[in-house]
Amino acid sequence: MVLPGNPARRLLGNASNAIMRIWVETYAGHGGVEMPRRFRLKAREIEVIDNLDQWYGAHDRYFRVKGNDGNLYILRLDESRKEWELIMFQSAQSQAALADFQASKEPGGGVRI
Repeated sequence: MVLPGNPARRLLGNASNAIMRIWVETYAGHGGVEMPRRFRLKAREIEVIDNLDQWYGAHDRYFRVKGNDGNLYILRLDESRKEWELIMFQSAQSQAALADFQASKEPGGGVRI
């Protein structure tokens, strides 16, 4: 069965399970653009220590940020509804494992063992 809408929501089958709304405190960045300063996941408050990237969707803005916990997050702002969602999370441990793997690759495409 194919469900309409966002592909991530289709994968889960139930759109309400795919959305993780979060509280975000913002500040006015360059040119007055709203930028995330900190956000809350359940009882944890995460300070944004680096705004790594941002891009625009049809009605949304996306932010790739690094938290003070060392993890990477992608946050989505629905500009028409002024609602924030957590779209992606990558732990600091998985970032380190990926960096180690990439460093071990040999120039010919093989992996050093």
